[in-house]
Amino acid sequence: MEGLKLQNFQGGKPFMLLPASSVLCRSSFRTRRECSLTISVGCREFVGFTIRKEREMQMTTKASVQPVTKEVVDDKSKDLTTSGDSIRRRFLEFYASRGHKILPSASLVPDDPTVLLTIAGMLQFKPVFLGKVPRQVARATTAQRCIRTNDVENVGRTARHHTFFEMLGNFSFGDYFKKEAIRWAWELTTIEFGLPADRLWVSVYEDDDEAFAIWHHQVGVPVERIQRMGEDDNFWSSGPTGPCGPCSEIYYDFHPERGCTDTVPNNYETDLIYPIIEKASKLANVSYFLANDQTKTQLKIIGDHLRAIVYLISDGVVPSNIGRGYVVRRLIRRAVRTGRLLGIKGDGRGNPEGAFLPEIAEKVIELSSQIHSDVKSRESRIIEELKREELRFVQTLERGEKLLEQMLADVVLKARENRILPCLAGRDAFLLYDTYGFPVEITMEVAEERGVKIDMNGFEVEMEHQKRQSQAAHNTVKLSVENDEEITDIISDTEFLGYETLAARAVVEGLLVNGKSVLQVSEGSDVEVLLNRTPFYAESGGQIGDNGLICTESGKKQKSVVEIKDVQKSPGNIFVHKGTIKEGVIEVGTEVNAAVDAKLRQRAKVHHTATHLLQAALKKVIGKETSQAGSLVAFDRLRFDFNFHRPLMEKELMEIEGLINGWIGDATLLQTKVMPLTEAKEAGAIAMFGEKYGEQVRVVEVPGVSMELCGGTHVSSTSEIRGFRIITEQGIASGIRRIEAVAGDAFIEYVNARDNHMRHLCSTLKVKAEEVTTRVETLLDELRVVRNEVSAAHAKAAVYKASMIASNAFPVGSSKKIRVLVECMDDTDADSLKSAAEYLIAALQDPAAVILGSSPGEGKVSLLAAFTPGVVDLGLQAGKFIGPIAKLCGGGGGGRPNFAQAGGRKPENLSNALAKAREDLVSIISEKTR
Repeated sequence: MEGLKLQNFQGGKPFMLLPASSVLCRSSFRTRRECSLTISVGCREFVGFTIRKEREMQMTTKASVQPVTKEVVDDKSKDLTTSGDSIRRRFLEFYASRGHKILPSASLVPDDPTVLLTIAGMLQFKPVFLGKVPRQVARATTAQRCIRTNDVENVGRTARHHTFFEMLGNFSFGDYFKKEAIRWAWELTTIEFGLPADRLWVSVYEDDDEAFAIWHHQVGVPVERIQRMGEDDNFWSSGPTGPCGPCSEIYYDFHPERGCTDTVPNNYETDLIYPIIEKASKLANVSYFLANDQTKTQLKIIGDHLRAIVYLISDGVVPSNIGRGYVVRRLIRRAVRTGRLLGIKGDGRGNPEGAFLPEIAEKVIELSSQIHSDVKSRESRIIEELKREELRFVQTLERGEKLLEQMLADVVLKARENRILPCLAGRDAFLLYDTYGFPVEITMEVAEERGVKIDMNGFEVEMEHQKRQSQAAHNTVKLSVENDEEITDIISDTEFLGYETLAARAVVEGLLVNGKSVLQVSEGSDVEVLLNRTPFYAESGGQIGDNGLICTESGKKQKSVVEIKDVQKSPGNIFVHKGTIKEGVIEVGTEVNAAVDAKLRQRAKVHHTATHLLQAALKKVIGKETSQAGSLVAFDRLRFDFNFHRPLMEKELMEIEGLINGWIGDATLLQTKVMPLTEAKEAGAIAMFGEKYGEQVRVVEVPGVSMELCGGTHVSSTSEIRGFRIITEQGIASGIRRIEAVAGDAFIEYVNARDNHMRHLCSTLKVKAEEVTTRVETLLDELRVVRNEVSAAHAKAAVYKASMIASNAFPVGSSKKIRVLVECMDDTDADSLKSAAEYLIAALQDPAAVILGSSPGEGKVSLLAAFTPGVVDLGLQAGKFIGPIAKLCGGGGGGRPNFAQAGGRKPENLSNALAKAREDLVSIISEKTR
């Protein structure tokens, strides 16, 4: 997100510059239209004109993802309103009519490790700009969904700061350049969107005479309306190396000195956001336009955050305490707290304990159809996730709010007494974060409202190695390249043959050792082999890479053997075969035999197809709204992560297994087709989580059961899977479950191993297999009875020991009425120690204090403190007293004021710890009874 930037040009007139270019509008004639041209020139010669709409828009056509036909472009009756949908559509159609391919928005979860979330329209084209993948089209235009949270505290406070927005952009991949980009930007701005030319100003880089000449001589902008500006304003770069160059921008002059009143004052009152604000206003029982500034700001925050939240969850981001999950959790919690400040109670449907965010989210989803059509189909999952997260947060919010208020009150009071600025300790901020789920940013906001600062250095120390996840989303897209020679510059893409064959002749095109290119590698060395063609599958789509051998031969004499243990894809489509040279020498240019381990490939095929069947079974058993959140297809097992809010019941797991094994028994033949992505989606094919797809996709179908976009390897018939068994089902994050299972040979091995264990158990227990459960339950009952008897015996022994040492109690205090006993009870266990203490407190009578210690096992210490009411009334608390004593034994503990237990790991320190307890107890009681 970037704030408004006012530039003073001739005459001191203010201008509005949106550096990443934006169009902001509400409806029909009440409009604020703001545009900025960006032309970026680098070593790859790409240009982009981007218009960013600072919020969502609800489209009513599919123009955002489909090429526009000539008939559409020539339609003179097209909608010329300035609604969000209209502006998006008109922008895309404008560039489509000029030869640009309309491409769909990429996911908010980028396929790029340098950024946490998608933050710019050009991000999906980064591999093209770096030359790592070939261009698919010469010209493209997109409406890209983006998230930025680096300055979330400004949301609602300024006219145009947002966490979620769409960035409209046009891109040239080595096709056209400044002349066309400038001319089309001017046509879009003045003709398509109708901004008056006499209110537009232009800036260029200070020495970019070419752009200056194009603007003046070809477009006709007067010289006095073209401003040369420096590197900070008009030079785009993304890193120390990589694409960069001068840029040019268009400014719109609002003439504020003339009292311009024909515009909406901020983005929030446009048709992109205001319907959401209206919904929140209704729940809060306030009128937005009659509200004060503070209330308006709070409504804007909810309106903004709900859009970001809905689209993040829709794209598979689940609230958590790390990474992008922390981003969405933070936004949810900010929205919840803001709603409470507005006085929103319950869900607005009569349930005062209900969640209100789902109610507002329904409006966001209603407006989402043309921004991202899949959002509506994921509505139930989005609503359930929001409801669950809000109610979970509310459970701790009230306690945390009370604690924070008390902390702030104490800080302010101490600051007044000491005449210093109030500052909340970092450890207190961390306590709120760690225990009560308060993002530190919320603590900072509340503290700021009270005029209190936060000791962030102290907070970071408490966080240790944890980072503030909300700041992890980089605010720039890094396009820099390494100085070393790029693989993609010297090696062509690898031809994959693995769908048809498991062995092939190939030529070694490159060898890498420790990442460095070499010409020859000898026996014993680890190496990465690059072939011109390969039958080896490279890890992708959750499926691990193939294993096998790469060999060279001369007649009957084998010259070299490379054992391949992994295959990965480099940027682009180059397969990197990782292995060890077991024999001989391998050289660049050598012809080799590449052979995949057929047994391991079959295991992977079985597990991959079984994964598809598992997803289909899950959708049948627990609901269609569940979706994949990750997967692993290995030789020994499969792992499938999915969105669901609770553990699966045993009967559900059995039903899932039953469905899958039934489909296996049907011996259904799989069908594999290559088709256009749009056609595949229309046919109902499911996309793999986190995968990026080209225009042509591979569809794997188990007729009547499953249809998925998938580039992995699969069996020909479900009968090849042979059998399926779920091994574990567990939660791995909030709202994310994981199933691990085995199929094929791994299934047979698993069943055989279990059968062997059962045979051994039957032999040991001397019963039949069907009698094992009854026999084990009987043994457990018998063991429980014996343990209780042993425990009772230990307790009796401890009480007997206690009766023997009761006489060791000694009087303390000025009146000598308080009896104190501090003793070691050898190897007495913790439960028996408790029985002994209860006996002693009763025997010594009130007032009395008992401290007992023991070493019940190697490396173990048990400590106990028991105080009668008369001792507690003096201000002594057993829980607080025993803690420091336990630390002397390498442990800790606590409890109630009258009774507390602790443990430790250093029995050798027990005698000294008890001596310290005796000394402290006598000293404190003597002081209290003076």
